[in-house]
Amino acid sequence: MPISLRSPGTSCSPGTPRRRLRSGLALALVLGASSASAQPAGRPAQPPAAPAQPPAGQAGAPAPQPGAAAAQPGAAAQPGAAQRPAAQPGVAPAQPGAAQPGAAPAQPGAAPVGGNDVEALEPPAPSREPLMPPADTAAPAAPQPAGPEASEGPAAATAAEQPERKATQGEIGARPSEVYAEDWWSHARPTFEFHGYYRLRWELFNSFALGRVDPRDRALWPQPADNSYNATHSVDVCNPSETTSGGSRTFEPCTNDTQAGANMRFRLNPELHVSDNLRILSQVDLLDNVVLGSTPEGYANRPGANGGYEVVRRGGYSPLGAFAGTQWAPSAGVNSPKDSISVKRIWGEYMTPVGLLRFGRMPNHWGLGMVANSGDGHDSDYQSTVDRLMFVTGIKKYDLYFAGAWDWTNEGATSASLQDLEGQPYDLAQADDVDQYVFVAVRRKNPELQKLELARGNAVVNGGVYFAYRQQTLANDTTGGADASTSASLGASADDVATGYVHRGAEMILPDVWFQFLYKKFRFELEAAMIYGSIDLRGQAEADYANVLSDKDTGWGVRQFGIASQAELTEMEGRLRLHFGFGYATGDDDVPSLKPVAGGMDPQNSTDRTYSTFRFHPDYRVDQILFRNILSRVQGAYYFRPGVDWDFARDKNGQRAGIGAAAIWSRASEFVQAPGNSRDLGLELNGQLYFQSKDGTLNDDPDKMGGFYTAVQYGVLFPLGGLGQLPGEQAVQKVDLETAQTVRWYLGILF
Repeated sequence: MPISLRSPGTSCSPGTPRRRLRSGLALALVLGASSASAQPAGRPAQPPAAPAQPPAGQAGAPAPQPGAAAAQPGAAAQPGAAQRPAAQPGVAPAQPGAAQPGAAPAQPGAAPVGGNDVEALEPPAPSREPLMPPADTAAPAAPQPAGPEASEGPAAATAAEQPERKATQGEIGARPSEVYAEDWWSHARPTFEFHGYYRLRWELFNSFALGRVDPRDRALWPQPADNSYNATHSVDVCNPSETTSGGSRTFEPCTNDTQAGANMRFRLNPELHVSDNLRILSQVDLLDNVVLGSTPEGYANRPGANGGYEVVRRGGYSPLGAFAGTQWAPSAGVNSPKDSISVKRIWGEYMTPVGLLRFGRMPNHWGLGMVANSGDGHDSDYQSTVDRLMFVTGIKKYDLYFAGAWDWTNEGATSASLQDLEGQPYDLAQADDVDQYVFVAVRRKNPELQKLELARGNAVVNGGVYFAYRQQTLANDTTGGADASTSASLGASADDVATGYVHRGAEMILPDVWFQFLYKKFRFELEAAMIYGSIDLRGQAEADYANVLSDKDTGWGVRQFGIASQAELTEMEGRLRLHFGFGYATGDDDVPSLKPVAGGMDPQNSTDRTYSTFRFHPDYRVDQILFRNILSRVQGAYYFRPGVDWDFARDKNGQRAGIGAAAIWSRASEFVQAPGNSRDLGLELNGQLYFQSKDGTLNDDPDKMGGFYTAVQYGVLFPLGGLGQLPGEQAVQKVDLETAQTVRWYLGILF
C-alpha cells in the first residue's frame, strides 16, 4: 500500500502555492511526531520482571545498571501501521547507604551509584547482551508494507532464503542477533536526572567547654569569644555604667557560655544518562554549610602582610556592620573560606560485557562507614571522596562481586600556577606520589530475594573484605615560616620542591571486614578495620629516624584497630525500632590527648615509637555532643549506645511522625589520653521529635526519605572524671565541670 504524503487534518487544492504546501506538510509532520512520542506503544503483557538489584550506597551492594529497563516483549507491530514508540523510562534513584546509629534513613540520590566501592555492580546476565538497548528506549522503525504485498514476487523468496535482517517494527534488539551498532547509537536518548536536598539547621551549644579553663588553642572546645573565663582571658566591655568618670564609662567582664547560629546547604546530584550502559554522575553543593548572616554587606578580606587575612575598610554605604542591609554571595578568600558553588564529585560509568568501569572523582563507602564513608546523608558534613579508576565484576549466580581500584591519593606538587590558569598541568615528580591500590570481595544477596528469604523465616548472611595498600617514598610537607620557599606551594618551581624533599618511607595496609546477619525483623552488622604500617620520618628532620635507645628500632610504627557494630529489632510493622550500638577505637598510652595537635603528628611521651590511636570517620555519628562536636569523632575511646525510635503516626503514602531516644556511655581506651586521666568520659542522653511529609514519591519506601522533613533534637552531656582536671590543674584554678546541652532544629526538602 503506498504511503500518502498528505497528513490528517491538512488539505491542498490545485491552486495552493508550493511554499504553503511545504509549510503545512512540515507542521503536520512535527505534530504527528510529537503525538507519537508522547503516547506509549500498545504492547502485550510484559513477562515477569527480573529481581531488583541490591540498593546502591549500602555496604557491598551492587548497583543497578544505569537506566535499566524491563525485558523486551518482542511483540510484532500490526500490519500496515507504524508502532508508536514508548516514552523514555526513568532511572530509579540510588538507594541510601547504611544508616548511621540513631539517625534517620539517608535520602536516596545523595550517593548516586557510587556511594559504595562495591555497590558498583552486577555484571550483565548471561541471557542478555549487555549492549542491547531495552525496547522502551528504541525509536520506531519505518512503517512496513502490509502483509499481502510484502510476500509477493521473487524478491521475497530470495529474502526468505538468505539470513537478512528482520524488520522489527520498533522492537530493535528483539533478539541479540538483531542488534546493530547504528540502532544503538541512533536511538539512544540522553536524559538528565536530579536528586539531592536543601536543608537549614539551627543549632544552640551551651557549656560545650564543660566549665574547663584551658587556653583556647589547647582546649577540647574553645570558649566563646565573648566569655571572660579567667584573669588572662577577660573581655571587659559589657554592662557599661550610666555615668562617665573622666570622660569614659566603666565596664564589667562579659560572661557567656552559649553559642547559637544557623547554616544551610543546597546539594544537587545531577546524572546524565547517555545510554543504558553509559552515564556521568556528579555532586554540586551551593552555599555549602554557609552560616546565615556571615557574608553581610561591606565585609571583605585581603591577604595580610604577615600571612593570613585582614579585613578591608568598609564602604561608605555600610560603614559599620550595624548598617548592613543585605547578604553578599560567598567568595573564597574575600568574605568566606568557600565559594558559593562547590563541585565535589564528577565520575563516569560504563557497563562492559564483563563488568562496570568507573573513573573520576567519586564517593568511597564501605560497610557501616566507620573508615570509608561517602557522607551522603541528609544531615552529613564530612565525606570520603577519592580520585579513582575502578573495575567491578562478579558472579551473579552466587551473589559474589569483586572490584579492583587504583587511587590517586596525593600527587604532590604539580605545574599548576596562578599565573597560568589554562593548559594542562602535570605532576612534577613520581616518587612523592601517595599511591593506593584497593581490592574488594563481597557477597551481597539480591534485595528482592533477600526479602523472600526473610519472609520464609530463613537467615541471610552478607559480608566482604576491603583491602587497601598505600605507600609513599619521598615527600615535601614543608609549610610556612623559614622554609616556606622550599614548600610545594602553587606555582613552586621543581628546584624549590626538590630542595624540600625528605625520605618519608611510608607504607601501610588497611584490611576492613564487613559482616551482616539478617533474620526476620532482626539485623546485626559489624565492621572491623586495622591500619598496619611504618613511617621513616614524621616531619622534615632526618634526625627523627634514629632511635637513641635502640639502633634496630628505627622509624615509627602504625598499629591501629577499630570495630563498630549495630543491632536492630523492628516491630509493629516497622513503626518501632529498638537498636543497640557499640564501637571501639584503640588508644595510645604515649600520647597526651585524644584530639590530635595542630600542625603535626602527636608527640610520643615515651620510648615507644608506635602510633595506635584509631579514629572513626567523622560522619559516623553516634551522639549529638561529645563525639559529634567536642571530640569531632570517635577516637581513642569506646561507647555503648542503646536507643529506640517510634513512629506514632504513619501513613501508607510515607507520611510519618515519631520520637526517638538514645543513651551513650563513653570511655577512653587509654586513661592517660583523657584530660582527667580517668576512663569514664561522660553519659549523654539524646532525644528527637521528627516529621516527614507525603510530598514526592521517594518516601513511598520506608527506607527512603523524600519531600519535606523536619526534626527537633535535644542532647545533654553529663561529663565524668575523664573530662575533669588533673590535681596540678586544680591547684592553679579549680573548676566544677558543667553539663553541656544542645538544641537542634532541622528543616529540609529531599528529592
